[in-house]
Amino acid sequence: MNGTVQPPSPRSEQGAAGILSGAARSIRTLLLAPFGRLFGGSPSARLVRRTARQEWRLITVNLITSVVEAFTEGATFAVIFLAVELLTGATKVIWKTKPGLTLVPWLTDWLDRLPSTGLFLILIGVAVLLQAVQSITRYVNALSTGYFGARVGTLITSRLHSQILALSFACASRYRIGDLLNTSNIGPRAVEQQIQQIGQILVNLLLIFCYLVVLLALSPWLLLAALLMGGVISLVQNRLLPRIRKGSFEKADLNVQISTRVTEDIQGLRLLHTTGQCAEASHNLQSHVRHLEQVLRKQTTLLEMVGPISSFLPVAAIGLIASLSILVFGGKSTGVMPSLVTFVLALQRLNIRISMVANNSNALVANAGNLERIDIILRSDDKEFRRLGGLPFAGLEREIRFRDVQLRYQPDLPPAVNQINLVIPKGKVVALVGTSGSGKSSLADLLVGLYAPTRGQIEIDGIPLESLDLSSWQQRLGVVSQDTFLFNATLAENIAFGTPHASRAEIIAAAELAQAAGFITRLPDGYETAIGERGYRLSGGQRQRISLARAILRNPDLLILDEATSALDSRSERLVQTAIEQFEQNHTVLVIAHRLSTIINADVICVMEAGRIIERGTHQALLALNGSYSHLWQQQSEPTLQINNSSPRTGLTHPLTSSRED
Repeated sequence: MNGTVQPPSPRSEQGAAGILSGAARSIRTLLLAPFGRLFGGSPSARLVRRTARQEWRLITVNLITSVVEAFTEGATFAVIFLAVELLTGATKVIWKTKPGLTLVPWLTDWLDRLPSTGLFLILIGVAVLLQAVQSITRYVNALSTGYFGARVGTLITSRLHSQILALSFACASRYRIGDLLNTSNIGPRAVEQQIQQIGQILVNLLLIFCYLVVLLALSPWLLLAALLMGGVISLVQNRLLPRIRKGSFEKADLNVQISTRVTEDIQGLRLLHTTGQCAEASHNLQSHVRHLEQVLRKQTTLLEMVGPISSFLPVAAIGLIASLSILVFGGKSTGVMPSLVTFVLALQRLNIRISMVANNSNALVANAGNLERIDIILRSDDKEFRRLGGLPFAGLEREIRFRDVQLRYQPDLPPAVNQINLVIPKGKVVALVGTSGSGKSSLADLLVGLYAPTRGQIEIDGIPLESLDLSSWQQRLGVVSQDTFLFNATLAENIAFGTPHASRAEIIAAAELAQAAGFITRLPDGYETAIGERGYRLSGGQRQRISLARAILRNPDLLILDEATSALDSRSERLVQTAIEQFEQNHTVLVIAHRLSTIINADVICVMEAGRIIERGTHQALLALNGSYSHLWQQQSEPTLQINNSSPRTGLTHPLTSSRED
């Protein structure tokens, strides 16, 4: 009871040193990992740093409030120590001996003259004031962190969207829609959470430093016991982090799979119903969801393991410290109680902050999988982007020419088109025919600029297509494909897409030319009718006519019709074909057709097979060759003749002369 403590034995020193050494490594890994990601070379980290430079005012406010919060916390403990010292029966506190107050002599003289009760009330008031200031600064700190996170979240949303749209079509096609949608949805929140957690870690580290200073001033030996306790927590945390990180990536991957599955199931509802696969699709998703549930349970088990440990150890430590404090503080003139109360309070607050840092680190590790998916999309070194710049396209003057063009979608695949030499003169109609997989649509995709030739060159009036500004070229094209896409908007807005300044009269004229005005005017809201997601409220033929009206409204230099009448009934097909023929009179048109009867008036018909043009000429000239085109014509004509001859009572006629309307 003489106020001294015997030094620990060498064995205990080695054990303590081992735990502290391991704890130091664990704490270093625990605390530096989040900042390593923030200051790393990933795209999201670079975006955060660039935004931090732009929003330096918010960062400055955040740092200042963090320091003020830590300072007020330390000052509060000093005031508490003095107040407890008064309560324990000290008749007079010698203020001139207190560190810091010796710099203000008049204040120490005034305090020495005050009675103990007055001093106690003043100290309580100062403590309350310090905590009020701390609460205000904590609020301002949280605001600055939240504002900065919201700003970065907004930028991430725009950056992800811009990155996806900036990818070349070939590159973007390699990603699943569900993957892109999931990353776009979780990206902003993931980055915002990363910033908020790092901000909280910074504040907690400053407070931990403050508590350590208080504990060190009271007793280095009891501080050693506290550090050993923190070391055990850090070692447990260090063991858990790799498993949490692994679960984070597994969770992110499962979320993407589920998002992709749900997206595809909704987009393919018609196919699921018509093939009787709804139950199978539901079962497939349930298996993924059950797997995700198992992963989430495992993550919860790991994430929640640190809390109980970090809550129990301080209670056990306080019991030990309370027993040892008599030896440590017994020789002090102020008595045991002020030092013990202050020490226990500081230790308890230290434990809370260590636990908060542990929880913040857990949250950061759990968020790592989401950030990795963001960086996969934002990374540029493994992607191909849309071509920018070049000569603006002013209009087609003479011709479009393919010179020995080849396209391979993958190096290990055979060419989709090969050795294509073709001229499309201005004002002429060129048709591509052939069996499925012969390369017709691939050739059109090359012309649109969705893919770049693997070999050869496409020239527009003698200028290589790769030398033209791609956007200006594509804006002068009209494309109608068999896979029609419509937006969840009104009919007028869908027709005017890509032609934002079109008048209502021009929209109506385009719809009339595309044979769409009839069914539009019969709708209750006419051109203001909302057509639903992907135009599900319209029939296939109606959707295709809207797409044709959209292309006609643009008055394009080149109209590309890729199976444009494939979804139309016979009467609508004949009407649309008439509209196309009227439009063709003053425009350049590339037609991809399966029904040969729709292109018999084309100026040039090219027959494709295995990616090559094997025949070319007019309809009559190709029939006279008695080659592949003639064979295809006979195949399509004979079934119709057989039907008409064998079923005279049914009234069936050639598909192009039927009067049925969809």
